[in-house]
Amino acid sequence: MPRFFRKLAEGVFDIEDLKFRTRELADFVEKASKVYGFDLRYVVSVGYSNGANIASSLLLLSPEVISSAVLFRAMIPFMPEKVPDLTTKNIFMGAGEYDPIVPQEQTEMLFRLFKDVGSNMILHWLKNSGHELGYDEISAAKDWLSNLPKKSL
Repeated sequence: MPRFFRKLAEGVFDIEDLKFRTRELADFVEKASKVYGFDLRYVVSVGYSNGANIASSLLLLSPEVISSAVLFRAMIPFMPEKVPDLTTKNIFMGAGEYDPIVPQEQTEMLFRLFKDVGSNMILHWLKNSGHELGYDEISAAKDWLSNLPKKSL
């Protein structure tokens, strides 16, 4: 199945490929901002599952290319040696209480990782939900984004 980066097995990432693809994505976003004239301070990354995992990796490796992230069903992409300062980042995490792919411990570890370095975080648990993404969760993320101070977006 096509992915943003290689996986060795379900939940097991090819870390070197993930880091390479993350830098590739960061370079693309940075170049696109120059070509199309948009300000990186207003870029919001929205990802579901594998897309949320590469967005999490982007926050860890190249946080300067996004201001905020909406991460649906994300897991820790890798444990960084040093987590960058994320005090200016806004992050919404959406998680399913009964997700068979992303265990609750993974969600909570990623949440703590980002929260401990100062990001403005919210963790939205969807009760009785698995890995699927539903309208209620998308609506919660939309409401969260619309309530962020405009200067922080």
